[in-house]
Amino acid sequence: MRKFWAILILTLSLSGCGYNTLQSNDEQIKSSWSEVLNQYQRRADLIPNLVSTVKGYAAQEKDVLLGVTNARAKAGSIQMTPELINDPVAFAKFQAAQAELSGALSRLLVVTENYPQLKSDAGFRDLQAQLEGTENRITVARNRYIQAVQGYNLTVRSFPSNLTAMVFGYKVKPNFTVENEKAISAPPKVDFGATPATPK
Repeated sequence: MRKFWAILILTLSLSGCGYNTLQSNDEQIKSSWSEVLNQYQRRADLIPNLVSTVKGYAAQEKDVLLGVTNARAKAGSIQMTPELINDPVAFAKFQAAQAELSGALSRLLVVTENYPQLKSDAGFRDLQAQLEGTENRITVARNRYIQAVQGYNLTVRSFPSNLTAMVFGYKVKPNFTVENEKAISAPPKVDFGATPATPK
Protein backbone atom coordinates (compact mmCIF):
# COMPACT_ATOMS: atom_id res chain seq x y z
CA MET A 1 0.00 0.00 0.00
CA ARG A 2 2.86 2.36 0.87
CA LYS A 3 4.40 1.67 -2.52
CA PHE A 4 1.11 2.60 -4.22
CA TRP A 5 0.97 5.98 -2.47
CA ALA A 6 4.63 6.63 -3.21
CA ILE A 7 4.00 6.02 -6.91
CA LEU A 8 0.89 8.14 -6.78
CA ILE A 9 2.67 11.08 -5.12
CA LEU A 10 5.48 10.80 -7.65
CA THR A 11 2.97 10.80 -10.48
CA LEU A 12 1.17 13.84 -9.12
CA SER A 13 4.45 15.69 -8.81
CA LEU A 14 5.03 15.35 -12.52
CA SER A 15 4.30 18.38 -14.65
CA GLY A 16 1.85 16.29 -16.66
CA CYS A 17 -0.37 15.21 -13.76
CA GLY A 18 -3.33 16.88 -15.44
CA TYR A 19 -4.75 18.73 -12.44
CA ASN A 20 -4.83 22.11 -14.15
CA THR A 21 -6.28 20.56 -17.30
CA LEU A 22 -9.02 18.91 -15.26
CA GLN A 23 -9.82 22.23 -13.60
CA SER A 24 -9.91 24.04 -16.92
CA ASN A 25 -12.03 21.36 -18.59
CA ASP A 26 -14.43 21.24 -15.67
CA GLU A 27 -14.98 25.00 -15.82
CA GLN A 28 -15.52 24.78 -19.57
CA ILE A 29 -18.20 22.14 -19.04
CA LYS A 30 -19.98 24.28 -16.43
CA SER A 31 -19.94 27.26 -18.75
CA SER A 32 -21.17 25.23 -21.73
CA TRP A 33 -23.88 23.60 -19.65
CA SER A 34 -25.15 26.98 -18.44
CA GLU A 35 -25.56 28.04 -22.07
CA VAL A 36 -27.44 24.82 -22.90
CA LEU A 37 -29.83 25.47 -20.02
CA ASN A 38 -30.27 29.12 -21.02
CA GLN A 39 -31.27 28.19 -24.55
CA TYR A 40 -33.66 25.43 -23.45
CA GLN A 41 -35.27 27.89 -21.05
CA ARG A 42 -35.55 30.45 -23.83
CA ARG A 43 -37.41 27.87 -25.93
CA ALA A 44 -39.71 26.98 -23.03
CA ASP A 45 -40.54 30.66 -22.55
CA LEU A 46 -41.62 30.99 -26.19
CA ILE A 47 -44.03 28.06 -26.11
CA PRO A 48 -47.02 29.55 -24.20
CA ASN A 49 -47.32 32.44 -26.68
CA LEU A 50 -46.85 30.08 -29.62
CA VAL A 51 -49.54 27.70 -28.38
CA SER A 52 -51.88 30.60 -27.62
CA THR A 53 -51.43 32.06 -31.11
CA VAL A 54 -51.99 28.72 -32.84
CA LYS A 55 -55.05 28.07 -30.69
CA GLY A 56 -56.57 31.31 -31.96
CA TYR A 57 -56.58 29.95 -35.52
CA ALA A 58 -56.58 26.18 -35.02
CA ALA A 59 -58.41 25.45 -31.78
CA GLN A 60 -59.57 22.12 -33.23
CA GLU A 61 -55.99 20.79 -33.15
CA LYS A 62 -56.47 19.94 -29.48
CA ASP A 63 -54.28 16.82 -29.43
CA VAL A 64 -51.28 18.61 -30.92
CA LEU A 65 -51.67 21.67 -28.70
CA LEU A 66 -52.09 19.49 -25.62
CA GLY A 67 -49.05 17.47 -26.63
CA VAL A 68 -46.86 20.58 -26.70
CA THR A 69 -48.26 21.85 -23.41
CA ASN A 70 -47.74 18.49 -21.68
CA ALA A 71 -44.23 18.06 -23.11
CA ARG A 72 -43.30 21.54 -21.88
CA ALA A 73 -44.67 20.74 -18.42
CA LYS A 74 -42.73 17.47 -18.32
CA ALA A 75 -39.49 19.18 -19.35
CA GLY A 76 -40.14 21.93 -16.82
CA SER A 77 -40.67 19.42 -14.01
CA ILE A 78 -37.01 18.41 -14.23
CA GLN A 79 -34.92 20.87 -12.26
CA MET A 80 -32.35 22.32 -14.63
CA THR A 81 -29.41 22.54 -12.25
CA PRO A 82 -25.63 22.27 -12.60
CA GLU A 83 -25.81 18.96 -10.72
CA LEU A 84 -27.51 17.29 -13.70
CA ILE A 85 -24.16 16.92 -15.44
CA ASN A 86 -22.90 14.70 -12.60
CA ASP A 87 -25.89 12.34 -12.54
CA PRO A 88 -26.17 10.08 -15.62
CA VAL A 89 -29.72 8.96 -14.77
CA ALA A 90 -31.05 12.49 -14.22
CA PHE A 91 -29.17 13.69 -17.31
CA ALA A 92 -30.81 10.97 -19.43
CA LYS A 93 -34.27 11.96 -18.15
CA PHE A 94 -33.55 15.60 -18.93
CA GLN A 95 -32.43 14.74 -22.46
CA ALA A 96 -35.48 12.52 -23.05
CA ALA A 97 -37.85 15.26 -21.88
CA GLN A 98 -36.23 17.85 -24.14
CA ALA A 99 -36.34 15.44 -27.09
CA GLU A 100 -40.04 14.85 -26.43
CA LEU A 101 -40.64 18.60 -26.43
CA SER A 102 -38.72 18.98 -29.69
CA GLY A 103 -40.92 16.31 -31.27
CA ALA A 104 -44.11 17.96 -30.02
CA LEU A 105 -43.01 21.32 -31.42
CA SER A 106 -42.20 19.75 -34.78
CA ARG A 107 -45.68 18.23 -34.95
CA LEU A 108 -47.21 21.59 -34.08
CA LEU A 109 -45.31 23.35 -36.86
CA VAL A 110 -46.40 20.71 -39.37
CA VAL A 111 -50.03 21.27 -38.41
CA THR A 112 -49.71 25.04 -38.90
CA GLU A 113 -48.99 24.42 -42.59
CA ASN A 114 -52.72 23.75 -43.00
CA TYR A 115 -53.72 27.23 -41.82
CA PRO A 116 -52.70 29.99 -44.26
CA GLN A 117 -54.28 32.72 -42.12
CA LEU A 118 -52.23 31.61 -39.14
CA LYS A 119 -49.04 31.58 -41.21
CA SER A 120 -49.73 35.11 -42.39
CA ASP A 121 -50.22 36.39 -38.83
CA ALA A 122 -47.32 38.74 -38.00
CA GLY A 123 -47.17 37.63 -34.38
CA PHE A 124 -46.98 33.98 -35.37
CA ARG A 125 -44.28 34.65 -37.93
CA ASP A 126 -42.25 36.49 -35.30
CA LEU A 127 -42.62 33.60 -32.86
CA GLN A 128 -41.54 31.14 -35.55
CA ALA A 129 -38.46 33.22 -36.30
CA GLN A 130 -37.59 33.36 -32.60
CA LEU A 131 -38.12 29.63 -32.27
CA GLU A 132 -35.94 28.91 -35.28
CA GLY A 133 -33.17 31.10 -33.86
CA THR A 134 -33.47 29.39 -30.49
CA GLU A 135 -33.31 25.90 -32.00
CA ASN A 136 -30.13 26.93 -33.81
CA ARG A 137 -28.67 28.28 -30.55
CA ILE A 138 -29.58 25.03 -28.79
CA THR A 139 -27.71 23.06 -31.45
CA VAL A 140 -24.62 25.26 -31.10
CA ALA A 141 -24.74 25.13 -27.28
CA ARG A 142 -25.16 21.34 -27.28
CA ASN A 143 -22.24 20.87 -29.65
CA ARG A 144 -20.01 23.03 -27.45
CA TYR A 145 -21.05 21.05 -24.42
CA ILE A 146 -20.42 17.74 -26.22
CA GLN A 147 -16.92 18.86 -27.17
CA ALA A 148 -16.18 20.11 -23.65
CA VAL A 149 -17.28 16.81 -22.10
CA GLN A 150 -15.30 14.78 -24.62
CA GLY A 151 -12.13 16.69 -23.73
CA TYR A 152 -12.78 16.37 -20.01
CA ASN A 153 -13.62 12.66 -20.15
CA LEU A 154 -10.49 11.97 -22.18
CA THR A 155 -8.40 13.65 -19.48
CA VAL A 156 -10.17 11.70 -16.72
CA ARG A 157 -9.48 8.41 -18.48
CA SER A 158 -5.92 9.05 -19.67
CA PHE A 159 -2.72 8.25 -17.74
CA PRO A 160 -1.36 9.89 -15.63
CA SER A 161 -4.21 12.40 -15.30
CA ASN A 162 -6.58 9.52 -14.47
CA LEU A 163 -4.67 9.10 -11.19
CA THR A 164 -5.10 12.80 -10.44
CA ALA A 165 -8.79 12.51 -11.26
CA MET A 166 -9.13 9.56 -8.90
CA VAL A 167 -7.41 11.37 -6.04
CA PHE A 168 -9.50 14.55 -6.41
CA GLY A 169 -12.79 12.80 -7.19
CA TYR A 170 -13.17 13.80 -10.85
CA LYS A 171 -15.43 11.33 -12.62
CA VAL A 172 -16.56 10.83 -16.21
CA LYS A 173 -19.58 13.01 -17.03
CA PRO A 174 -22.60 11.99 -19.12
CA ASN A 175 -22.96 13.43 -22.58
CA PHE A 176 -25.75 14.00 -25.10
CA THR A 177 -26.55 11.00 -27.24
CA VAL A 178 -28.90 10.67 -30.19
CA GLU A 179 -30.05 7.64 -32.13
CA ASN A 180 -29.45 9.59 -35.31
CA GLU A 181 -26.20 11.55 -34.98
CA LYS A 182 -27.36 13.97 -37.68
CA ALA A 183 -30.07 15.19 -35.31
CA ILE A 184 -27.45 17.14 -33.36
CA SER A 185 -26.66 19.39 -36.29
CA ALA A 186 -30.17 19.48 -37.76
CA PRO A 187 -32.61 21.45 -35.60
CA PRO A 188 -36.34 21.12 -36.30
CA LYS A 189 -37.14 22.81 -39.59
CA VAL A 190 -39.17 25.97 -39.27
CA ASP A 191 -40.26 26.97 -42.75
CA PHE A 192 -42.51 30.00 -42.64
CA GLY A 193 -41.77 31.25 -46.13
CA ALA A 194 -43.66 28.70 -48.19
CA THR A 195 -47.35 29.01 -48.83
CA PRO A 196 -49.20 25.69 -48.55
CA ALA A 197 -52.07 24.72 -50.77
CA THR A 198 -55.42 25.71 -49.33
CA PRO A 199 -56.96 22.58 -47.77
CA LYS A 200 -60.21 21.44 -49.33
